[in-house]
Amino acid sequence: MYGVALTVLACLRSGTRADVAWLVEAEGLTVADWSDAVVFTPGGGRIGGMAGGALDGQLADQAGRRDAGRLIDIEVSEIDALIARLPSSGSARCLLVPAERLPEGLWDLAIAREPICLVCTVQGDEVVDISLHTTGTVVDGGETVERLFAAGKSGSAVTGDQVVSVFRAVPQLVAVGDTDVAAALVELASRIGWNARVAADSGSATGMIAMLSGQDKVVVTAHELELAGAALMAALESDVGRNGCRRTGPTGSPTGGSRISPEYMGRPGSTSAPIHRERSRSRSSPRRSQKTPVITSFPTPSRGVHEGPPLHSTVDDRRRELPGRTG
Repeated sequence: MYGVALTVLACLRSGTRADVAWLVEAEGLTVADWSDAVVFTPGGGRIGGMAGGALDGQLADQAGRRDAGRLIDIEVSEIDALIARLPSSGSARCLLVPAERLPEGLWDLAIAREPICLVCTVQGDEVVDISLHTTGTVVDGGETVERLFAAGKSGSAVTGDQVVSVFRAVPQLVAVGDTDVAAALVELASRIGWNARVAADSGSATGMIAMLSGQDKVVVTAHELELAGAALMAALESDVGRNGCRRTGPTGSPTGGSRISPEYMGRPGSTSAPIHRERSRSRSSPRRSQKTPVITSFPTPSRGVHEGPPLHSTVDDRRRELPGRTG
C-alpha cells in the first residue's frame, strides 16, 4: 500500500481512474509482505505487485469493471507459481476497490508511512462500506482491529461480513552504488525483513531516497562524485532517519578523488561524509542550526571506550581547527 501511495494520489488529483488491490487471505502461497498492493489504470497500466505478480493478471481482468469494490477469489496454478517464482501453487482472496471509494486521508497517511487499518463491510462479494482507523482510533474499531494492530505487523482477517486489513510499513534501506558493499548490505537487510534495494545511478537514487521516512536508512557506497553527491544531498533534504557514507581513504574517497564542499564534509580535503543527522518529523517545524553533524571517522565495531578526539563534531568546529583560522 505504501509503495503505490504517490501514484494513486496523482491519479486522484488528475481525475484518472485507479483501482487498488490488496491481499486479505492466502493459502499455499508465500507472502513476503502483507502491506503490498497493486494499482491498475486504464489502458493496461500497472504499478506495484503481490505474491511475485502471480495475482496481478487475473486482477487486471477485473479492474475497471465496477464502480464498487469487490472481494475476488483467485486460484494460482502451478504454471503461474513457476512464472512468479513461488514455491507452490495455491489460492488467494483479494479486495479490488476504486481509489475514489477509499477513505479520504488514506494516501497522505500512506505517504507518511503511518500504520493504517481499513475495515471493509461486504455483502456477497461487493464492498458496501469502508472505514479508516489509525493509531489513535484503533479502540473504536473493535476487537479484531485491536488484535491485528497489536501484532505490530501487516495482516488481514475476514470475520463474517467484515474484512479487516492492517498495514505497517516495512523499514527500507537504500544502498547507493553498484559495489560489493552495497550488495552485501542488501542481502543482510533482506534477511531481517527489511525492504532493501541498490541504487546504481543518481536518478534512481534520488527517486528512492525521496520516498523514505524516518524509520528508513541510506548508505552511500559509491565513489563517483555525481552519484555520491546527489545521493547525500537527497538524503539530507529527506526525512530519512540515518545516512551512511563509506570512508575509503585519501585516494579512494566517496567522490572519486574530488572534494565534496565543506557544507557536506568535516573540512576541505576530508574523506569523511556525514553519516548521521537528526530531523524533526514535521516539515513545518523551523529549521535547526546550520551546523551539520558529521562523523570524522567510522566507529569501530567494538563497544569499548573510545580513546582520542571526539568522533562527533560540527562543520564550524572542524573549520576552527584549520591553520590560520580563529573563527
